[in-house]
Amino acid sequence: MISTLGAFVTKEIRHILRDRQTLTILLLMPLVQVVLFGYALRSDVRDVRLAIVDPSPDYATLELRNRFQAARRFKIVATERSISRIEPLFRKSKIDLVVSLDPDFAAHIEAGEPARVFIAVDASDPNTGSTMQAYARAVIAEYEQDLGAKGASAVRIAPEVRMRFNPTLESVNLFIPGLIALVLTLVSALMTAISLSREKERGTLEILLVSPLRPWQIIVGKVLPYLALAFANALTALLAAWLIFDVPFRGSVTLLLVECIIYSMVSLAIGVLVATLTATQRVAMLVALLATMLPSTLLSGMVFPLASMPRILQVLSNVVPAKWFIVVARGIMLKGVGLEHLWKETLVLTGMTMAFMIIAVRSFKARVA
Repeated sequence: MISTLGAFVTKEIRHILRDRQTLTILLLMPLVQVVLFGYALRSDVRDVRLAIVDPSPDYATLELRNRFQAARRFKIVATERSISRIEPLFRKSKIDLVVSLDPDFAAHIEAGEPARVFIAVDASDPNTGSTMQAYARAVIAEYEQDLGAKGASAVRIAPEVRMRFNPTLESVNLFIPGLIALVLTLVSALMTAISLSREKERGTLEILLVSPLRPWQIIVGKVLPYLALAFANALTALLAAWLIFDVPFRGSVTLLLVECIIYSMVSLAIGVLVATLTATQRVAMLVALLATMLPSTLLSGMVFPLASMPRILQVLSNVVPAKWFIVVARGIMLKGVGLEHLWKETLVLTGMTMAFMIIAVRSFKARVA
């Protein structure tokens, strides 16, 4: 009995050792997971993109601006005289927070009157938004305390905070766009990779290769059903977000559905590429999970702010399609922006689709040859 079990275990070990692709992926996966989770799991927020509105600069406003500049958490990206010039920056996701100073700021302080500071925060990510406004309040409170320590009487700075795009700080408004991206990735990339690799394992792909169909026609025929399934899943997810979780839809639903189709095509192209480069269905599944689901969760800004990650991960996040789709989904759903503000992200997703599909078709031709 024991000898039979030992022989069976030995046989399985030999089988695993012969499958070099699977063994390599299984050995590398823990390392990749630990590194990504270790660097991505950050609760603090860094490099907050700050805009300051100072309609009448004086010594007090300049001092407060210098304090924000010196704070390690903030990065001043714009300084304006009018708040009207800040709104487009918010909608384009160019800034995270704006501090608007009261006109005659120094005069109010000298007269012992409340000097008002208006703070507007992009609360699309409620946790990050709360943290950013706490950082801004801390800088203002420290400045107020230092003025009082210098002998200024009855110094009072009155900050007023407004949470933009998600005033109730509903966390579901943050997660739903990211979950839509994960659902589309799961259906498109993973299922396509498994389907094509299953054809290769069963040998039925050989029948397709001797047919009059060209390689790109075979690929299109394989991915079209999953594209239709992804579109149906997008409709279901958006309907559930609206009816069950009451997620706002401030922009064009039609534009959002078109963006879902573009993102699904990117994921389908990745799935085809994975199936082309792998030998077995098991390897294709592992590679698809490692190449799509893990980066889509950690390097897309879905849960953890990208600004808190190391610079190298911020750069790597640019090749993660989910990052660009989540920016689009949040922009349409929460901010109500249109294509005039989201053309860059749309262009990137379209370019990724074309690039991955061209590479996949060429790799498929090479395998056929």
